[in-house]
Amino acid sequence: MGAISQIKRHPLAAQTAELLLARIRDGEWPLGHRIPGETTLAVQLGVGRSTLREAIRELAGRGVLDSRQGAGVFVTALDVTDDWDSVLRHATIVSVIEARIAIEAEAAALAAHRRTPADLRAIRRALTAREAHGEPVAEHVDTDMAFHRTVIVAAHNDVLTPLFDNFLPRLRAAMIAMLEIRPVPSEAADHMAHEQLADAIAARDPAAAARYSRTHLTALKESLT
Repeated sequence: MGAISQIKRHPLAAQTAELLLARIRDGEWPLGHRIPGETTLAVQLGVGRSTLREAIRELAGRGVLDSRQGAGVFVTALDVTDDWDSVLRHATIVSVIEARIAIEAEAAALAAHRRTPADLRAIRRALTAREAHGEPVAEHVDTDMAFHRTVIVAAHNDVLTPLFDNFLPRLRAAMIAMLEIRPVPSEAADHMAHEQLADAIAARDPAAAARYSRTHLTALKESLT
């Protein structure tokens, strides 16, 4: 069924937002990547550009897309779960980091056990992409989140990946807020911590992977307390 025939009822913008969200969920545009331009998407979806803009604004408000002046619209989460919104909206940055430790340290250990060669290639690519080169905070957070998601995916756990994806909009907002208040003391040291995590996963060392994940995130938490 084509996109045009899928859009039958008003409001068009809400339906267009759901179609875009479905394509994001299906993996058409990976985390941190730019979606096609307005003209292209409007033609694909059979809607006007004003309707498309409204749909993008809706998804931006739900934490899925981020419109950056002069750069385009980028994927910042792969799904939304309304049940989480009221909880996460009120979470402090420290609480968010504590939740990351709980999720990501275990995921890192599982990834060291279960990662495939394809997982390792994805982790290495994402590691290279996240290295800081003076980008705006939001852009660096997106590449960092994409790296951490490759570790979660490599854990091959059907609960952890959707949990992380549902958590991602609030996580992204918290990390941007944190780094704008208190940048990491050394970007080189921060990147090395991520390299150590990737190396432990490559070496199939679950204890080291969990330790590097926990140490890195605990240091972030302690910088705020």
